[in-house]
Amino acid sequence: MSLTTVHTVADLRAAVAKWRAEGLRVALVPTMGALHDGHISLTELARTHADRVIVSIFVNPTQFGPNEDFGAYPRTLPDDQKLLDAAGVELCFAPSVDEMYPDGFATKVTVDGGMTNVLCGAARPGHFDGVAQVVTKLLLQAMPDCAIFGQKDYQQLMVIHRFAADLNIPVDIIGAKIQREEDGLAMSSRNRYLTPEERAIAPTLNRVLADITTKAQGGADVGPLLAKGREEILNAGFDPIDYLEIRDGKTLELIGDKVSKPARIFVAARLGKARLIDNHAINPGIERT
Repeated sequence: MSLTTVHTVADLRAAVAKWRAEGLRVALVPTMGALHDGHISLTELARTHADRVIVSIFVNPTQFGPNEDFGAYPRTLPDDQKLLDAAGVELCFAPSVDEMYPDGFATKVTVDGGMTNVLCGAARPGHFDGVAQVVTKLLLQAMPDCAIFGQKDYQQLMVIHRFAADLNIPVDIIGAKIQREEDGLAMSSRNRYLTPEERAIAPTLNRVLADITTKAQGGADVGPLLAKGREEILNAGFDPIDYLEIRDGKTLELIGDKVSKPARIFVAARLGKARLIDNHAINPGIERT
């Protein structure tokens, strides 16, 4: 079955209704396009949970701030379609801004509390309101059995889990492990912003996180580890660092001393035109291999 692309909610729902009538399970992989192997790994995971896979491609304006890269964000639909077709994806949903936000649109979805006003929420005010808004719409438009999100955007994944549960949206939210380049750089559509010189520097983030994770799992104090990590990241050429923090793996509460429960170390830093993010799981008492 070759890839079909639809641009309206009505056509999306018609396709899903046909599959439902055949008793098939449906998975949704929401993306903003500029697809890479990390996205394709999400479709592969989706295939293990469903009979049919939908990939949405929509650069959502409501999750970008006024000085962010909405206008410059790469839009590569023809290339994306080729990748999805080769991966065996059945349906691409590529709506316009007007289809998603028609005249008179006035509804917001907001997740209150410490989960959205820290990390990327502190650096990008309003960002998670936009994420919650568009993902809620996509889940209700497609009504899949499950939806797949990458753990590179771990905070986003936790926010989506929260509002899906709070709003009783009957979709299983599934997190997929981070896909990395051979040198350890987390795959990202924004990596294409990097110059060759910056691309050689970028894996520093993963190396610093891995070193801090190893030492934190061994019982080292968090403060000195983070201070040294910030120094290494700045010395490599990143500037500024939006955050380098260790937080609870479920609640995202800040951890300031020793790690005694499952946690995550998070980083966001700018390198040239690119804002890169990454994270590692920290499981105290477990040696890294």
